Amino acid sequence: MIKLSLSHVSFSYIDVPVLHDIDLAIERGEMVALLGPNGSGKTTLIKLFSGVLRPTEGEIHLDGSSLRGLKRREVAQRVAVVPQQFHMPFAFTLREVVLLGRTPFLKAFSNEEEGDYKAVQNSMELIGIRELGQRFFNELSGGERQKGILAMALAQEPKLLLLDEPTAHLDINHQVEILDLVKGLNREQGITVIGAMHDLNLAALYFDRLILLKEGRIFADGPPSDVLTEGTIKEVFSASVQVMQHPSMKAPHIVITPKRT
Repeated sequence: MIKLSLSHVSFSYIDVPVLHDIDLAIERGEMVALLGPNGSGKTTLIKLFSGVLRPTEGEIHLDGSSLRGLKRREVAQRVAVVPQQFHMPFAFTLREVVLLGRTPFLKAFSNEEEGDYKAVQNSMELIGIRELGQRFFNELSGGERQKGILAMALAQEPKLLLLDEPTAHLDINHQVEILDLVKGLNREQGITVIGAMHDLNLAALYFDRLILLKEGRIFADGPPSDVLTEGTIKEVFSASVQVMQHPSMKAPHIVITPKRT
């Protein structure tokens, strides 16, 4: 498990401000969703958390250590990312793709060792894709590939798992499978999870804490029932909705009424 904190973090792409003075603390073992319209800063935050981007202003700390002072390898040994899209230009098998997750632990000019192969086997078994190991990655279905990417992230044995739109382009069955797996990892292994999400209802069902962004600032932060209100959704998304109680779970459920029927 890992603790993540941001202090007065701002970020700009050249002269375009994206995030403004973000103060945030995410405790060890939390499962947090980042929500907001397109361009609100969700993916940028994920990239900042992973060290791919560095703040224009402010500081980010992992367990008390400044992210600026950590080498990329050191960050990758603690933090794993499941990206929106993953392109494999080579004819790699699924097992070979998952093995890429061990790269941060390899010494220079060295090959994988027994512990690396064991980590790969464990992650594939946990995700339920061991029987697909010899299939070519690019020949798998979208859901199978997404499970493979998740297994690759788990092969890093991370303390913090970052998800950037993990259910994008998946049918509803695979959306549920992926989020069930992630929820299980959070509950059973204590992995801290932060996910950028578009689907508000899925976020309310699977994440314990929601952070709602508007124009690069935190607009609301708390449990799903506190964040996903009709007022906040109207203010942030300019959408009129009804928020009801989920019929079988303690979570809000958003109902959309088309303007034209």
